[in-house]
Amino acid sequence: MGRLDKLQITKALINEMFKIAGHDVTYEDIVTRKDEWYKEWSMTEEQNKQWREWGAKFIKHYLNVLPQQAESEMAMFDLNYGLTIKED
Repeated sequence: MGRLDKLQITKALINEMFKIAGHDVTYEDIVTRKDEWYKEWSMTEEQNKQWREWGAKFIKHYLNVLPQQAESEMAMFDLNYGLTIKED
């Protein structure tokens, strides 16, 4: 598969975040919300780490960027849309 557009990447990252965190929610459930929906659910530190690693690999592959840039992009995505971190 070639490059994905920004919307496809956003959908995949959000869907995987909810999947890893164990929530039965998808991008389609939150796409029209204008509130701080990401505060409604949480994930553990370990789940966040797993998601960020998955996301960096995904971004690197589909945007064809260097690993450092993929990790930076993923960190920014997490900052903007990542679920609240709860204690293990």
